[in-house]
Amino acid sequence: MFIGICGSICAGKRTIARYLVDHHGFTQLYLDPRPSTEADNAVDRVEALSNSTSSSSTPSSRQHLFPTPDDLLDFVTKNWRERWVTTDIPNEAVLDMYTRRPFFLLISVDAPVTPSPPPSLDDNLPIPTTLEAFVHLSDTHLYSPTSAANTLISRATVRLLNTSSSLAHLYATLGKLDLLNADRLRPSWDAYFMALASLAAQRSNCMKRRVGCVVVRDKRVISTGYNGTPRGLVNCGEGGCGRCNAGEGSGHGLATCLCIHAEENALLEAGRERVRDGAVLYCDTCPCLTCSIKIVQVGVREVVYSQGYSMDGETAAVFREAGVRLRQFVPPANGLIHLEKPELYT
Repeated sequence: MFIGICGSICAGKRTIARYLVDHHGFTQLYLDPRPSTEADNAVDRVEALSNSTSSSSTPSSRQHLFPTPDDLLDFVTKNWRERWVTTDIPNEAVLDMYTRRPFFLLISVDAPVTPSPPPSLDDNLPIPTTLEAFVHLSDTHLYSPTSAANTLISRATVRLLNTSSSLAHLYATLGKLDLLNADRLRPSWDAYFMALASLAAQRSNCMKRRVGCVVVRDKRVISTGYNGTPRGLVNCGEGGCGRCNAGEGSGHGLATCLCIHAEENALLEAGRERVRDGAVLYCDTCPCLTCSIKIVQVGVREVVYSQGYSMDGETAAVFREAGVRLRQFVPPANGLIHLEKPELYT
């Protein structure tokens, strides 16, 4: 596994690298010489000061210091079964190289500038000694055409917002994130098929709710579906379904609804002969009661969903009686993750 860490100045890039080194057996890799400008050098000095106690801020041996990104990537590729981490991602071209490898994961970290500016700044060094100067340097680091760290941050699979009050708190919250989950590198079958269901949902024309569905047998897609009005009718999003456009509450007025549900569309496309016993249905929303009896009838053996619905209890009862397994898929947290969020501690 190869983890790259990018982010804003003094947000905790090197600290997170050190966490991976100390707690998960990673080895940190470095680029030398790094492409630099005056602003880059100032950033390095600020971060070196704010990480002055970090044992991972310098290479432990020449073996882990590389003259170019190509050399670093070549080394990791030959040793991909081991765990590597770097904070040296100078630009998007280098990131493009790294992301081609199936064992690479990009993590970004950001942190608020206030209320605490970077500690221990030395007035004798040509580095920012006021909050205003630090903000200017931070903006240059994030948004200038040469460094453009914000471009790297926007591409990270995991984006951490670090507001931790102490090193112990940061390490504790990082430990709850399961950063090394293999699903982040290569999606599990559940993650893969649920992503296809979510993609199908983007085609929905229903005014009430986007829903997508995928029917699978033996890990092969049989059919997909999304909700909306039937073929030949005006799309729901263009006024075709009076019930949805009237804003009826969840579960109300269903007898007057013209929209076919995603599960129904997927089952109609597949047909009972293609579904047969043993199929698995993935849906980004738990099926309603009406769909659940149809799912049972065609022989689906398992239903996997990601989001709840107002009829989950009734649906679960039908599946339980019919012997259909129902389970919720909860993927590892990706995207923007606030390290202070209460749900991290549940």
